[in-house]
Amino acid sequence: MKDKKKKRAGWTKPRHKIVRDILGFFFLPYVKLKYGVKIKKFKNPEKKPHLILYNHQTAYDQFFIGGAFREPVYYVATEDIFSMGWVSKLIKFLVEPIPIKKQTNDARAVINCIKVAKEGGTIAIAPEGNRTYSGRTEYIKPSIVALAKHLGLPIAFFKIEGGFGVHPRWSDTVRGGGMTAGVSRVLYPEEYKEMSDDELYELICSELYLDECRADKEYTGKALAEYLERALFVCDDCGLTTLESHGDIIECKRCLKKWRYTKKKEIVGVGFDSRFGFVGDWYDYQISLINSLDPTEMADEPLYRDSATLLEVLLYDKKRVLHKNASILLYPSKIVIEADGERYDFPFDSTGAVTVLGKNKLNIYSGTRVYQLKGSERFCALKYVNLFYRYKNVIKGEKNAEFLGL
Repeated sequence: MKDKKKKRAGWTKPRHKIVRDILGFFFLPYVKLKYGVKIKKFKNPEKKPHLILYNHQTAYDQFFIGGAFREPVYYVATEDIFSMGWVSKLIKFLVEPIPIKKQTNDARAVINCIKVAKEGGTIAIAPEGNRTYSGRTEYIKPSIVALAKHLGLPIAFFKIEGGFGVHPRWSDTVRGGGMTAGVSRVLYPEEYKEMSDDELYELICSELYLDECRADKEYTGKALAEYLERALFVCDDCGLTTLESHGDIIECKRCLKKWRYTKKKEIVGVGFDSRFGFVGDWYDYQISLINSLDPTEMADEPLYRDSATLLEVLLYDKKRVLHKNASILLYPSKIVIEADGERYDFPFDSTGAVTVLGKNKLNIYSGTRVYQLKGSERFCALKYVNLFYRYKNVIKGEKNAEFLGL
């Protein structure tokens, strides 16, 4: 007698609707109050599943989406939230997000999305893969087009506006000023099936693009510039430098120039006319400067020295602390970590990826192992990512490539 094949468990579960309703009743009012967000309800009388594509502005974006949709939403989320022990197990039980490895082509994530779609589930993806540091929508991978066409679901473009003013990625504080979130357009399969990949990609980019580098209104709060150095590490006089912020002021520690970050998101020079009007202008200048460097011609000396806690990420399980106070040295072609008499070398040639998570965490993918650096509140993980990708571009003979990891 042949053994019966075990029926594969479905991804979508009845409890997900119950969890969604409970969160909507108890937690959503807190989110609305905290962010001053106005959420436009999405009408879906036929209860059809959708592919939700949204621009990524705050750490609470998924709750804005959950507040707009009545059905459970299955979010594609970085593997970091699946590596936190019992907390990850609880999140998985409650909402069953779809894990994806950041900065890699994760075939398993695609397979899981297809599985959810076949079960009638609505899927939400931030095609940028990163929250914006600058106030402008970040780079969108063209691979989103193939996934969208394969799923064949109506595409709901979910636009979040004002998030950069209310809670910039680099900041710990939420400011007053208000924001909005809601579906701006639905694109149906019969509309996009005849589109070329390039046409659909351009449409996705245009629908999700947002530039908040403008003085549209005031965002009130304390310490408006605090921790802006998580996003910026370049001075227009000094080049690569170290910046430090206090209150509404950020200062270059080398030349001592100071800038003020205003309630209208403006950058104002203290005692001089700033060449940067907004964070986005400074961010663009920074990218341009990094892309002018040739790491292969730079001296083999550390560009930056930091300290951080070094952890190993056991994917989809937990994290274990290796060293609580490690010295981090960023060279033009490698990252070196020294702690407790041990040394870890990560030559960019043989390192798979370097990514930034959250506000200031850094993941290093080396072979089959993943290491994570959790620095101080002023730690800038972004500079490691940008310099890693610049080196990779130069080595590949793509000196004119502009993509620096975000």
